[in-house]
Amino acid sequence: MAQQATAQIGVTGLAVMGRNLARNLARNGFTVAVHNRSPERTRSLVAEHGDEGTFVPSESLADFVASLERPRAVIVMVKAGAPTDAVIDELVPLLEEGDIVVDAGNAHFADTRRREEALREHGLHFVGTGVSGGEEGALRGPSIMPGGSAESYAKLGPIFEKIAAQVDGIPCCRHIGPDGAGHFVKMVHNGIEYADMQLIAEAYDLLRAGLSASPAEIAEIFREWNTGELESFLIEITADVLAHTDAATGRAFVDVVLDQAEQKGTGRWTVQSALDLGIPITGIAEATFARSLSGHAGQREAARRAFGDAGEKWQAEDRETFVEDVRRALLSSKIVAYAQGFDHIRAGSREYDWDIDLGGTATIWRGGCIIRARFLDRIREAYDAQPELPTLLVAPYFADAVSDGVPSWRRVVVDAARAGVPTPAFSSSLAYFDGLRAERLPAALIQGLRDNFGAHTYHRVDRPGSFHTLWAGDRAEVQG
Repeated sequence: MAQQATAQIGVTGLAVMGRNLARNLARNGFTVAVHNRSPERTRSLVAEHGDEGTFVPSESLADFVASLERPRAVIVMVKAGAPTDAVIDELVPLLEEGDIVVDAGNAHFADTRRREEALREHGLHFVGTGVSGGEEGALRGPSIMPGGSAESYAKLGPIFEKIAAQVDGIPCCRHIGPDGAGHFVKMVHNGIEYADMQLIAEAYDLLRAGLSASPAEIAEIFREWNTGELESFLIEITADVLAHTDAATGRAFVDVVLDQAEQKGTGRWTVQSALDLGIPITGIAEATFARSLSGHAGQREAARRAFGDAGEKWQAEDRETFVEDVRRALLSSKIVAYAQGFDHIRAGSREYDWDIDLGGTATIWRGGCIIRARFLDRIREAYDAQPELPTLLVAPYFADAVSDGVPSWRRVVVDAARAGVPTPAFSSSLAYFDGLRAERLPAALIQGLRDNFGAHTYHRVDRPGSFHTLWAGDRAEVQG
């Protein structure tokens, strides 16, 4: 018997994220078609959570598609790359003009642009959608960043906005822009997340070295920080992780975890994209490279044998002053990371003609997502007041916060350098700040060198045009 078309939206791919997203949809009153390549997962979802709402299970993709009301909306929740392409290739012949395919995985935005163009030729809408918040967010309310056509958002918007996190009555979901815009913004979100986590880790490392404090003691410092300007999800869970004791050994949990950070690629994509667009995202780049360095165990061991341990015995002279210095340095560096991330989004929006609303992006990151933080409201206010803000750093709130933090920031970086405590994200963020506000940079010398060895020409400060000096000849200057 043919499957009746009763489901308002479907989810194929029922690993943890897909399963939780389907449950979230059902809990919010939507009739949800569910399918998985392995039917056992579909059956277990309905058996364990069928009382949460209305699920329409199917064991074949054809029955799954047939169970959806038109225009059909199918959410694909499978591994990025070839597996996503395989599911799309299987879906397309089963769909009809006007139907919508949503990729809610962590796809590269360039793949999303390719897929959107290909499906458009079939009369289908392809919607690359960033979903942030992890397993709990998918179930209880994530931050959702859909790209694709305005027409597709007319159907998806009311659904996504209902299941998204809500802050002050505003859903953490909005239409980001055409084709790959949603996945691009999610990629940059993850890049900022990399920087945020690295900065927190460096702050922890400094506090442990400078105070000879235990992880549990440092957890209390982070809990206190979470009551002020640094209030955020990541600061909150940092306190939880540092306070946790390993049941097997009785030691601090953080001391039994191997110090090799892993990554799934979104940080790397962010850095590569920023290089293509010519946007300096130094904090995000250093955070990404710091993860890479942590994983080079053989090189680290060889360097330790050759040079000794990086850390020196060191004690901060005044505990309260040092803790406050680290807090201010963390806040200032965090502001730099967000400023660079929003610069990156603006550049991508211009390059690909997406017309992304930066203030609106900050609004949907206030809840559900990993980088949700108190000062996202301030970011929204800054871009609402001045949409063409040259950099977030010069918005009044952030300019004041960074100005107040600069002396502490410098002391922390100096203390770390003297003690041999690596702070790549703190240090690069401070260098970026100094470079950004310098009246003259040594780039003038670089241009002179480029002209000397490669006749690449240069511009002058006193008259327009490009010029070249005849370095191998009489050193006369000629028009470039």
